[in-house]
Amino acid sequence: MAVIKANSSDVQLLARLLRAEAEGEGELGMLMVGNVGVNRIRSNCLDFRNIRSVPDMVYQSPGGYEAVQKSYFYQKARSSEIKLAQRVINGERQHPASNALWFFKPAGNCPSTWYNQANTGRFKAHCFFAPSAANCPKVY
Repeated sequence: MAVIKANSSDVQLLARLLRAEAEGEGELGMLMVGNVGVNRIRSNCLDFRNIRSVPDMVYQSPGGYEAVQKSYFYQKARSSEIKLAQRVINGERQHPASNALWFFKPAGNCPSTWYNQANTGRFKAHCFFAPSAANCPKVY
């Protein structure tokens, strides 16, 4: 059962984001990017107040994704990425992105916090950061 509202266009948009942001991190990395996106829609807190849809989340500015500035993002979604997007829309979560609202690729080790948000772990090149349950209860 879906944890956010999404039509087929939204699923394809999310699928394109997964590929553009994390194709090099494999299926699991793409699922984690999806977790962060879905969490941003569900959270309604901090930097993500009034982000209520997949397009709101993908195109948020400032604070959105760098991938939307690259031509690769605008290529048609593949069936494999569409399936991954549907999985995260249906509520599948992967640690360390389970409750994360942010991720980034540092030059070295992951910092313990990033803009006062706790590091929840690293997957390949990306570090993930989550708010506290007190600040963003809908993410938990």
